[in-house]
Amino acid sequence: MSGNFLLYGSYGYTGQLITELAVERGLHPILAGRDAARLKKQAEQYGLPYRSFALDDAQALDAALAEVDLILLAAGPFQHTYKAAAAACLRTGRHYLDITGEVSVFEGLAKMDAAARQAGVMLLPGAGFDVVPSDCLAAHLKRRMPEATHLTIAIRSQGGGVSQGTALTMLEGIHLPGAVRRDGRLQSLITGSVRRSFDFGRGPRQAINITWGDLSTAYWSTKIPNIETFMSFNPQMTRMLGLSGSLRWLLGMKLVKQILAKGIKSGPAGPNAEQRKTGRNLLYAEVRDAQGRQAAARLETPESYALTAITSLMIVEKVLKGQVMPGFQTPSTAYGADLILEVPTTRRVDLD
Repeated sequence: MSGNFLLYGSYGYTGQLITELAVERGLHPILAGRDAARLKKQAEQYGLPYRSFALDDAQALDAALAEVDLILLAAGPFQHTYKAAAAACLRTGRHYLDITGEVSVFEGLAKMDAAARQAGVMLLPGAGFDVVPSDCLAAHLKRRMPEATHLTIAIRSQGGGVSQGTALTMLEGIHLPGAVRRDGRLQSLITGSVRRSFDFGRGPRQAINITWGDLSTAYWSTKIPNIETFMSFNPQMTRMLGLSGSLRWLLGMKLVKQILAKGIKSGPAGPNAEQRKTGRNLLYAEVRDAQGRQAAARLETPESYALTAITSLMIVEKVLKGQVMPGFQTPSTAYGADLILEVPTTRRVDLD
């Protein structure tokens, strides 16, 4: 094997952060994407090789994978990119990582589990902020309460922001109903229709239900059949998301989406360096069993995009060392509930 990896989507906001950190760590990924001009400029800046091709060019994709041990997919929306990349990994015997938080992608890759095991390939999506910290926290609580039947995860980000890519992915699905997992099955639940107060360690904060990747990954990691996910936003964002449920018909219109997308693209690419340095993520999770007994824990991590660069490369390095488990995996099923504690300045606290 080559001891190297392919970073597809390297010139996007998060891909650029991953590239910078990879070079700092002494890694030399092959940069890849569709835009040859942007790739060439980026590759020359860091002294790295690059390959320009679209993911639907199977021949070019297979040739690029032949040079490496794995692909780290950083090009979204991932519902449009994961199938071609994962299929190529199965054909070529290479491992697959991505940084998605999209439930449909997790569920789609889970269906490839048998084929991946047969091919000796690991499919591990969600190697970033979505969903390493929350998946590890869910697995930790399952370890504390093996008989748990219900899991709740809540997240609050402080001092960070949202990249254009993340915002565009959210926009693409904003007209769709939200979700919850009940009795092992994903069911529709309008985003913002449920509100709860959570103490993330700095006093109670209001949060609303959202569709987070753990509705899929935490289920595969823990087999807990009932899962709900919440996010604590500022009051303005809470009101907007609450309204989105009643305005789904409008938000689904192509012209409306084009106008909103134009506004997103006119804004900053994502959080600036100072925001990434000082921002924090606060997570709270709780489980309970059929008898009503509960266990809870908090987790604090670096800012979302900084964390994504760190954890995705942590997992890349493990794969390059041969630490792989064939088949569909989540961060915690592959590397354990304490994987997130390998990230500096991360703190986990059990509450009971």
